[in-house]
Amino acid sequence: MQTFVLPFPAINPVLVQWGPLAIRWYALAYIAGLVLGWMLIRRIVADDDYWNGVRRPKADSIDDLLVYCAFGVVIGGRLGNVLLYDPQYYFSHPIEIFKIWEGGMAFHGGLIGALIGVLLFARRYGAPTLTVLDLCSLVAPIGIFLGRIANFIRPELWGRRTDVPWAVIFPGTDGQPRHPSQIYEALLEGLLAFVILYGLAQKGALRRPGVITGVFAIAYGAARIFSEFFREPDPRLEDLGRGLTMGMVLSIPLIVVGVGLLFWSLSRRGIAA
Repeated sequence: MQTFVLPFPAINPVLVQWGPLAIRWYALAYIAGLVLGWMLIRRIVADDDYWNGVRRPKADSIDDLLVYCAFGVVIGGRLGNVLLYDPQYYFSHPIEIFKIWEGGMAFHGGLIGALIGVLLFARRYGAPTLTVLDLCSLVAPIGIFLGRIANFIRPELWGRRTDVPWAVIFPGTDGQPRHPSQIYEALLEGLLAFVILYGLAQKGALRRPGVITGVFAIAYGAARIFSEFFREPDPRLEDLGRGLTMGMVLSIPLIVVGVGLLFWSLSRRGIAA
């Protein structure tokens, strides 16, 4: 029996507003994630203890990596949402595609966009592609954590109905207590994944290109599939029936690729350069 429900914290989704110009928590989460990731990557590539002679991009090129990844994440995330989740609506209202400040970003689309950005960066600077991917995978959970917190503040992507003591009644729903699934995802896809990946990096995983990327793909895919059991799918866009959701289906190949990449990297002899 439901005995306690947490009140939803009424946080204004707009952090600061000057006339028509508004800075929203949603946008700030993306900016903060990219900047914090950039700062950590710069520190790691400058520290020889992580590498033991393994070739990596130069520290002064990481500024450009931020730009490549930022464009990839934003463009890919938006196009992923448009093409994977609601193409009929967006093709009927094409101007809505450009209103990214209103939300609507798909993680898997952003992942593909970031991958393209990494490939372009590695080609331009002659940097080892897998190593650049490892660096981006290492810091990706920072942005995921902040993005899921922003989903909670918005609020959007709320959970299924439940009677757990920490249930929340979200505004805009049917008034029933629900799982704060955004917080689950922030803790699993963001915080836990980062702790695992950073711990591996401290143990020398960056000396074997592909390990960090493989573990990230597995960790994120598994955490996303688990979280989908608590997240309320859009019956029109995300619910595929028989307990499956779009998020689950898109995460399965991510895990498969991660396992294959991890096996390939660990089976190579010596330390790759």
